[in-house]
Amino acid sequence: MFQDNALLAQLKQQIQENLPKKEGTIKATEKGFGFLEVDAKTSFFIPPPYMKKCMHGDKVVAIIRTEKEREVAEPQELLEQGLTRFIGRIKLFKGRLNVVPDHPQLKGLSLKAKTRKGLKQDEFKEGDWVVAHVIRHPLKDDNGFFVEISEKITTADDKIAPWWVTLAQNDLPNTEPAGIDNWERKDPSELQRKDVTHLPFVTIDGESTKDMDDALHAQKLDNGDYKITIAIADPTAYITPDDEMDKVARERGYTIYLPGRNIPMLPRDLADNLCSLIDNEVRPALCCEVTVKKDGVIDNDIEFFAADIKSHARLVYDHVSDWLEAGKSENWQPCDLTASVVRDLYDFSLARSSWREANAVVFPDRPDYRFELSEDNDVVAIHSEMRRTSNKLVEEAMITANICAGRVLSKSFETGVFNTHSGFKAEKIKDVIALVNPENSDPIHTVESLSTLEGFAALRRELAAQESTYIDNRIRKLQAYSEVGNEPKPHYAMGLDVYATWTSPIRKYGDMVNHRLLKAHILNQEPTQIPDDKLGEELAIHRRHHKIAERTVGDWLYARTLSGAPEAQTVFTAEIFDINRAGIRARLMENGATVFIPNSLILNDKKRLETNNEEGKILIDKDVAYKLGDQFEVTLHEVNMENRSLVAKPVKVFSSSAPTETEESE
Repeated sequence: MFQDNALLAQLKQQIQENLPKKEGTIKATEKGFGFLEVDAKTSFFIPPPYMKKCMHGDKVVAIIRTEKEREVAEPQELLEQGLTRFIGRIKLFKGRLNVVPDHPQLKGLSLKAKTRKGLKQDEFKEGDWVVAHVIRHPLKDDNGFFVEISEKITTADDKIAPWWVTLAQNDLPNTEPAGIDNWERKDPSELQRKDVTHLPFVTIDGESTKDMDDALHAQKLDNGDYKITIAIADPTAYITPDDEMDKVARERGYTIYLPGRNIPMLPRDLADNLCSLIDNEVRPALCCEVTVKKDGVIDNDIEFFAADIKSHARLVYDHVSDWLEAGKSENWQPCDLTASVVRDLYDFSLARSSWREANAVVFPDRPDYRFELSEDNDVVAIHSEMRRTSNKLVEEAMITANICAGRVLSKSFETGVFNTHSGFKAEKIKDVIALVNPENSDPIHTVESLSTLEGFAALRRELAAQESTYIDNRIRKLQAYSEVGNEPKPHYAMGLDVYATWTSPIRKYGDMVNHRLLKAHILNQEPTQIPDDKLGEELAIHRRHHKIAERTVGDWLYARTLSGAPEAQTVFTAEIFDINRAGIRARLMENGATVFIPNSLILNDKKRLETNNEEGKILIDKDVAYKLGDQFEVTLHEVNMENRSLVAKPVKVFSSSAPTETEESE
C-alpha cells in the first residue's frame, strides 16, 4: 500500500533533493560494484544494486548518501552514455536473445536484445559475435537496459573471429574497395613522363609482397658521391581528387595491416597489378633524383619528375641480405649490372646511416615479430626478426626520398602532408632537465637547448649511447606524440627539420595528396588538391584505430598460442616498458607478447613493496627491485581467453629474506 502513497513519494523526493549531488564518470569492476570518478583525486563507491542503473563510461549526476558509515553514490541522471555501439556475444536465456558485451568492465552484463529489421532471430546461436546498440537506458527508462542487434559478425567457432571481430570493433572495413572494369590513365595533358625504362631499377621486398610501391637505382660517381633515383608507384595517374575512389581512399586513410592479412586502401587490381612495380613491366611512377655526398649529406640538386619505368629485377630482402652480409646467397645470384646497383645502394645507405647517427636520431634496433599462420588460421610459429642489411638499405632510401619531398613542398607551396614531432611536452621539459643533468655540476641541457631540434637530437643520441635504457624509457613518457599536419614543421623524434612521406601512395592517402602536390611542382602550376586542416586529424584517427586493431588481433593470437604455457612453466625473458600502481607491464623478448605482472605476484606483502610511478621503479624494503628497461625471467601465471590477456610472474620471487627460485619459495 506504501508503494502508491503520494506523500511517501513526495517525502522521498524531498530527501533526495536535499542530498548532495556529484557529477562524474562511472568506472565499473568485474565484481559488480563500481566507482563514480569525480576527478583525479575524488571518487565514490557505487554498490552493486545501484550499478544496475548504469554502465562503465557513463557520465552521470549521482546523489551522495551515507550508508553504513560510508559515502556511496547513487546515479540519478544520465548526462552522456558511455556505450552506444558495441561488440558482444549472443547468450540465449529461455530461448530469448541476450547480448553479453565483449568489454573488460562489462563481462558479467547480459542485456536483453532484439534484432534490427531484416535480421531473423533464429539465425543467431549461442556465442555468435554481433554488433549491438544500446537503445534503452535505465536512467532514462525504468524498464532497464535494452539493445538492438544490427549485424552478425561471425559464428562462435570461427577461427577467423579475431580478425572479423576486431575490424567490427574499430568500425573498420573488412574487404578491399570495389574496383572498376577498365582503369584509365588520367594524367594532365601538360605532364610529360620521361621514358627511363632503360635505367636498371630494382625492387627489394618481402617474398610474398604484391603491392610493390618503390624501385631503386644508385650509381657511385667518380668523386665518391652517389646519384640516387627513387621511383614510386603512381596511383594518382589513375585517380583524380574528384573521383569516387579518392573519397574511398580518404575514408580509409591507410591499408590496414593485421597479423596474417591486410585490407588494402585501394582495389587490389590497382594496388597489386596496374600500379605495382612488377619486374619487366612498364609502370607509371613519380621519381626523385638527388646526389648524396660520400659523407651522407643530401645535396640541393633535388629533381622530381614523372616517368614510365621498368623494374629490372624483383629482389627479396633475405636473399639480398645474405649476399651483402656473406658475399653469397644460395637463393640468388645477381647479374653484374644488378650486383653493381645493389652494391652502390648499400654503400649509399651506409653513408646516410652514418650521417644520421652523427647528426639526427636513429632508432635502436629492435626485433619485429611475425605470426606464421596455417591455411586454417592456426598460429604455426611466431618469428622474431631483426632488420637486416637490405631492410636498412631500403629504409635509408625512403627516408632520403621523404626528406627531399619535405624540402620541395615546403619551398614550393609551404604546405603538404607532413609528419611532425614537437619534442618534449612543454609542461614536462623541466622534469627532463632534472632527470638528464648530472648532480652537483653545471647543467649540460637547458630548457632553451632542449626546445631546439639540435638540442633534442643531441640528447637522444647521448641516451642511445648509454648501456642502460632506464633514462631513455623514462623520458620517452615525457615526449609529445607524432602528428600529421599541413605545415612544414620539424620532426624532433627523427632529428629532421622537415619530413613529408610520398613513398607509399598505394597504402597511404596522405602520400597520394603529396604526389599531386609534387606533380604541381613539376608542372610549376597551382596544386589540384591542397590538404585542409581536417586531413591530418582524420589520418591520425585512422592510424590510431589501425594500431589498436593490430594490437588487439595480436593479443588474441598470443592468448591462443600461449594457452598451454602456464601448465608447461615455460620460461621467457621479459623487458619492462611500464610500471604503474598495480604492477609491471613487460614485453616477452622471444615472441613480442605483452604481459602484466601484478604486485601480488612480485611480493605478497603490501607493506614491504612500494611502486614509484614517477620514477618507473618498484622498491622492496626500500631497495630498487625492478625499473624500466630491466630484463628478467618470467613464467606465465594465467592466460585469460575472455580478455585475451597474459598474466606473468617472476621466476625469482622475493621472500622474507633474499630472492629465491619460485619452486623453492613454494
